[in-house]
Amino acid sequence: MQSSSYSLRSYRTLTVLCLGAIGLWSYSAKPLVDPGDLPDENRFTKVVLAEKLNEPLEMAILPDERVLLVERHGDVRLYSPATKQIKTIATIPVSTKYKDKEGNETEAEDGLLGVNIDPNFEKNHWVYLYYSPAGAESKNSLTRYELRGDELVLSSKKVLLDVATQREQCCHTGGSIDWDRDGNLYLSTGDNTSPRATLYAPIDERPGRGPWDAQKSSGNTNDLRGKILRIHPEADGTYTIPDGNLFPKGTPNTRPEIYTMGHRNPYRISVDKRTGYVYWGDVGPDAGVDSVGVGPTAEDEYNQAQKPGNFGWPYFVGDNKAYNDVDFASNKSGAKFDPAHPVNDSPNNTGLRDLPPAQPALISYTAGETKKFPLMGSGGRSAMAGPTYYKDDFKNAKRLFPDYYNGKVFMYEWMRDMILAVSFDGKGAMTKMERFLPNMSFSHPIDMAFGPNGDLYVLEYGTGWFLKNDDSRLVRIEFNGGNRKPNIQIAASQTAGAVPLKVNLSSNGTKDFDGDALTYQWKIVSQAGGAKGDGPIVLTEPNPTFTFQKPGQYKAILTVTDAKGLKDSREVDIMAGNQPPQVTLDVAKGNKSFYFPGQAIAYQVKVTDKEDGSLANGRILPKQVLVQATYQDEANAQTKSESGHKFSEATYLSTGQTLMEKSDCKACHFTDKKSVGPAFTDVAKRYKNDANAVASLSNKIIKGGGGSWGDAIMTAHPQLAMPDANEIVKYILTLSDKKVASPSLSPQGTYMPKENEKGSLVFRASYKDKGANGLPPQMADQVLVLRNPLVAMGASSSQSKGITLFKMGTQPYPLVVVMASDTYVQFDQLDLTGIKTMEFAVAVPKAQLIAVGGRIEIRIDSPNGPLLGQTEELLPNTSNDPADMFKPSMAKVSITPTTGQHNLYFVFKNEKAGKSPLFVPATVQFSN
Repeated sequence: MQSSSYSLRSYRTLTVLCLGAIGLWSYSAKPLVDPGDLPDENRFTKVVLAEKLNEPLEMAILPDERVLLVERHGDVRLYSPATKQIKTIATIPVSTKYKDKEGNETEAEDGLLGVNIDPNFEKNHWVYLYYSPAGAESKNSLTRYELRGDELVLSSKKVLLDVATQREQCCHTGGSIDWDRDGNLYLSTGDNTSPRATLYAPIDERPGRGPWDAQKSSGNTNDLRGKILRIHPEADGTYTIPDGNLFPKGTPNTRPEIYTMGHRNPYRISVDKRTGYVYWGDVGPDAGVDSVGVGPTAEDEYNQAQKPGNFGWPYFVGDNKAYNDVDFASNKSGAKFDPAHPVNDSPNNTGLRDLPPAQPALISYTAGETKKFPLMGSGGRSAMAGPTYYKDDFKNAKRLFPDYYNGKVFMYEWMRDMILAVSFDGKGAMTKMERFLPNMSFSHPIDMAFGPNGDLYVLEYGTGWFLKNDDSRLVRIEFNGGNRKPNIQIAASQTAGAVPLKVNLSSNGTKDFDGDALTYQWKIVSQAGGAKGDGPIVLTEPNPTFTFQKPGQYKAILTVTDAKGLKDSREVDIMAGNQPPQVTLDVAKGNKSFYFPGQAIAYQVKVTDKEDGSLANGRILPKQVLVQATYQDEANAQTKSESGHKFSEATYLSTGQTLMEKSDCKACHFTDKKSVGPAFTDVAKRYKNDANAVASLSNKIIKGGGGSWGDAIMTAHPQLAMPDANEIVKYILTLSDKKVASPSLSPQGTYMPKENEKGSLVFRASYKDKGANGLPPQMADQVLVLRNPLVAMGASSSQSKGITLFKMGTQPYPLVVVMASDTYVQFDQLDLTGIKTMEFAVAVPKAQLIAVGGRIEIRIDSPNGPLLGQTEELLPNTSNDPADMFKPSMAKVSITPTTGQHNLYFVFKNEKAGKSPLFVPATVQFSN
């Protein structure tokens, strides 16, 4: 029997997080928005304008709907809606690398960082760029150019402002440009401070350690870094200082350009042209846990400045959570900084010692679940701020966004691929935040802007850092407030077979969201041209039947038109003249739902093909049939066998690989090439013979760290449980070995399951035929999944009753909390042949949660069906030790012998419980 500890991994952590978030076992989910107010999500369409960009960072939408965007390596690119093409119109020489502590050059965040156009662009054609000029001088420059037609006139360059930077050990550039209604330009700058000496506040005051001290920049009133600057550009290429910045002009030891200070990396900013409020996301530090005497867990921030102010970094984070004044020389902890009276006494400070009071963040969140802002979820962090939408700004627009979004600020999360719509009252206080288009996928949105036609443009950076990503795109989100195209569903009863081939074509499921009457037209077209020389065959029924008499490859094209003449089309490919093979795979005897380690499985594969013959008659040879057995995380295994299923090798993932695919690892790592972090293959090679690698690397994944790979930092992932981090590391370490394909098994034989496997056992049998009538070969396969006998209660994909499910982070299954008696969890069609006992792992926490306990009944066919057995009474945990609160107890049940497949019900009972919760069942172990 396997240990139950496997499926109980993270169980205690999950339970504490979940129940801590919802209070005393009760959760009344109050919607943030009245669903009736929300526009239908299907009224929004994402249109891809350009893709495979090379690190796009910021864009500006021109009055004629052309889109000007910049890529970090220096290219200025222009998208034309007339030609629907994007082209490079200029290349700015930029610095994109820095030197690490060994003096080696490595990729930096520097480069061509920001772009915007002048408020009077239609008259003066001025474009503003912010970039890191190539050359020995360490600085970033705000410049102005003329855009003449499609040409960026490089000779027209004017340098408005230089920001002195460090290019050693560095990072955190900011670089976003925006304007207010008075023609003032706002520019964000990062703290330009290496985070690689500490995961907390970088305030290293030792001699020569300026690159690791953000007090020189963000906390320095006489430095332009770690700020949002506000200037007024003049026609001659200079600038003046508008009234009302943080420090009045002439104040000693200050820079008058500073509007707000105390920022780490305000990467994207936005100015509300009506209110003048400035919004930005500040990308926070990397610490995964609170550290006594050092400081708090890292948080990202969304901020609002209604007036100039100090927003606290590097002394505070989030809602003014204070760091300690750590002495890096003695490694001693000092007092916590005071947000009401922050003091910068660093020897690297050239500005005022006494700083303005620190302002708390508008929204702040950690890598884990955040109770105050649960909508943010968990994962990597990169907060960014987008535009405020006002309907009146688009009076002549073709496609206005709906009134629902009027006055809302669009904020977005780069790492979590989410966009938020945030509402404020007349005084600027936040009243509501909600997901915008939660079902639309994005690939690391890095800039957003509304165009003159009312569309929302989104620039997607793509999956990996410092790479030309295939999923990097310029997209436009269009809202359709009027008639919508028909939503077409298309199907064919079969898409391949011998002739004559009779096919039932179906449009079932096709609908019109506006309720319009629809007309249907099918065209049968030979892909060789026409319908075998007779032209397309047209059918006007919604669900016609057509018989293909001649061999060939065809398309069946369905066009659906609504009553107002709006139409759309879909098509399906059909191959007539080659019958696909038939493959069957079955367990010859014994249980057909579970495998049991150490107990051999007898299996048999049968293959027949109309043209090729069969295994049985010897025309198909055993060596031509591929049979493989693989172990796979149960959450991603096939749950049923399907003949003819098109198999993808990508579905066979280890537990660790599956967890990693669900995480944000790929934002900083690739399997075989360096990104921000090292390639996984390099990690595997370095730690191949390190017996402590799993423990040490798992700890680093959860808590964060750096120094092992030059200056690269591992961001903390506190939302990951240690067992899951272990699985991820184990997978990475396998990459040091050369992969060898699994050998093919015999079409008939026995297979001995491995000991200590945790996932499902997946059998796959496949055969590719030889083709016929000049048509290409076809493959058929069948997949048979045998489950591990240790099953998580949250793994049920069936309808259950009266339970609460909580999905946390990358956990493969949700946690099951039984909220009342006479509730159940259902598993469909499990084979109980040979099953003699079931053993449950159940927590009955008492303490503050007042669980009452109860029993579990095992029933088949319905919740009131035959009773196979039941547990003894499960009693509440009596321990007063909080560490034992969620410790599970084991309850073993002998069941009535049963054969065949049944729907299985675990019914939870306590007739005296009333409305009280009963317990938390984690797993059930099936044994024969």
